[in-house]
Amino acid sequence: MRKYIFELEMKVRDYECDLQGVVNNANYQHYMEHAGANFGELHQQGIDAMVARVEIDYKVSLISGNRFSVKLNISREGAKLVFLEDIYRLSDDKLCARGRVESICVKDGKLTRGELFDEIFADYLK
Repeated sequence: MRKYIFELEMKVRDYECDLQGVVNNANYQHYMEHAGANFGELHQQGIDAMVARVEIDYKVSLISGNRFSVKLNISREGAKLVFLEDIYRLSDDKLCARGRVESICVKDGKLTRGELFDEIFADYLK
């Protein structure tokens, strides 16, 4: 079992499902965006973490009413901060989706080498 630095429980809402009755693929990325740092606060400080790349592997579909958990780890790869996120259905602990979100950091409109990530996430990047 993987260890995670953050976990957020949520529930699927009807409008997140497509005609087949399963969660629309794009909503898994929305779920992942809710887990982690408060990027609104960082933006107020002139710091923006921006998505450079997203990869999502879909394993088991969620349906309306399912409760699920988004679990998060992070790592640094060069100038990028990588969010490694797994979504589990709570009723049976099935892995529903596995995501990898690569982010870059912009401060006051200028691309950084990611050194701010080291400061912001120091407790988790060991």
